[in-house]
Order: sequence, then C-alpha cells, then structure tokens
Amino acid sequence: MSAISGLVGSAAGNAGGIQQIMAMRQQIIQRSDLLQQIHAAQESAQTATASGSIPLDSPANGFAQSLHNALDGVNGVQSRAEALTDAYQKGEVTDVAKVMLARQEAGVAFEATLQVRNKLLSAYQDIMRLGV
Repeated sequence: MSAISGLVGSAAGNAGGIQQIMAMRQQIIQRSDLLQQIHAAQESAQTATASGSIPLDSPANGFAQSLHNALDGVNGVQSRAEALTDAYQKGEVTDVAKVMLARQEAGVAFEATLQVRNKLLSAYQDIMRLGV
C-alpha cells in the first residue's frame, strides 16, 4: 500500500512541477513579447527622428510617443468594435453580448480620450494665461 501512495505522491509532485514549469514558460513568453514591443516602439521613434519630426533626445519625444500609442490603442478598440458590429449585421457573429461589450469598450475608450484632451487643453490655456 505504501508503494501506491508513494506513486500517487510522486505523480502529484510531478504535476505541481509541470505547472511551475508551464507558469515560468508563460512568464518568459510575456517578457519576450514585451521586449519585442519595446524594440518596435524604439524603431518607430528612430524612424520618426530620421524623417525630422522630433529629435530623439527631446523630452517631447516620450510624451508624443506615449500619446501616439494611446491614440493607436483607442483606434484599435474602435476598429474592433466596428468589425464586430459589421460581422453581427452580416450574421457572421451571433453573440450579441460580445458585440455590445466591444461597443461599450470603444465608447469608454473614446470618452477617456476626450477627457484627456480636455485636461490637456485646460492646462495649455492656463499656461498661456501665465504669459499675459
């Protein structure tokens, strides 16, 4: 009987070890994806610098790149919502909850972008009033 319990304990230990290995593998994949995204962002910043838009050592480069990435993200969410809506209208997607969730997500992303724009505009107007 002890041999059977030993095998069961060994199998449970192996399952835990496999789960740990799979978790580590997933972390490595996520970090690799993040590094690839950072590398792609740096390449696009260098391309923008080469075209003469913003100097690479400029403090505005980080802000401009962050703003550009955020707007691209909002655009992606809106495009996805539009694609799901079109697919639903064509009868390709039957899950109305998925379509409505995507539309709500796009609405919230747009509203957040609008609020950020309003805050930036307000800050700009405050700065301009300081110079008077």
